[in-house]
Amino acid sequence: MIKVENLKKSFGAKRAVDGVSFTVERGEVLGFLGPNGAGKSTTMRMVTGFIPPSEGTVTVGGFDMVEHPIPAKKLIGYLPENAPAYTDMTVHGFLAFAAEIRGLTGDARNRAIHRVVEMCFLESVLHQSVDTLSKGYRHRTCFAQSIIHDPDVLVLDEPTDGLDPNQKHEVRSLIRRMGEKKAIIFSTHILEEVDAVCSRAIIIDSGKIVANGTPAELRSRSELAGAVSLRVVDANAAAVRERLSGLSGVRKVNIVQEGSGSAWVRAYPENKTLNGALAREIAQAAVREGWKVEDLHTEEGRLDEVFRSITSVDTSKQKETQS
Repeated sequence: MIKVENLKKSFGAKRAVDGVSFTVERGEVLGFLGPNGAGKSTTMRMVTGFIPPSEGTVTVGGFDMVEHPIPAKKLIGYLPENAPAYTDMTVHGFLAFAAEIRGLTGDARNRAIHRVVEMCFLESVLHQSVDTLSKGYRHRTCFAQSIIHDPDVLVLDEPTDGLDPNQKHEVRSLIRRMGEKKAIIFSTHILEEVDAVCSRAIIIDSGKIVANGTPAELRSRSELAGAVSLRVVDANAAAVRERLSGLSGVRKVNIVQEGSGSAWVRAYPENKTLNGALAREIAQAAVREGWKVEDLHTEEGRLDEVFRSITSVDTSKQKETQS
């Protein structure tokens, strides 16, 4: 449904997006991650045809966004950054306006408004003006306009920004359900949303894609992935570490916490494909040593660690550039 090839965008001397390529199929929810200024919003604006690329192509539903913008844009629902809306309109008036722009009139328009009002829980503010809404309700109103024409493609820039925990859960559930039949791209700074919603995620940094895979594939890049954590009571942490360090397949053992006669250590495997074998070997060693095991589990890896490791900036170089 979405095909992006070698997309580039320059603003003067600054290259905001530098050779980005990816595809999104129907039934796929693609998370778009990256630090501030990485090029996420600029990429999404080019995908929706809001700004033209300097180089490269965007195809939506088989239509080139530059060559055939109208049929391409008909397929897209777009929630821009900061959820802009006409503040002097009521929520109902704004949604009616959005529906008419999308070619919906009469009963079709009314059905569309009723559908998105229910989906986005806007009944209580339907006749309020947009400028009196809380940030959360304003965001939901703009989200509602993006889906009012039931598009095949959704591009959502920070769709849960400003929402309370209950509202975030509602929006994530909605995106997950719609993602079964639509092609969806959404950007987020909240890494837990990747696991909650995404079938695949891209991490972009300095305008380039630095990682692309399922949440499980990205977590596997974490140093913690495959490590075995062991908690033992009535044991000396240094002695436990020394014993585990002698096991085959163990690269290193760190003491995570010690004190009050207990030890918490973490053993890192030489080969992450042998995770299960390492946990069994450690369990067998614990039985032989007579340790009182409180907890033993294999770590899955952490997205936040992967994110930091591949988007970290050399601060000294950054300061030189700024000076």
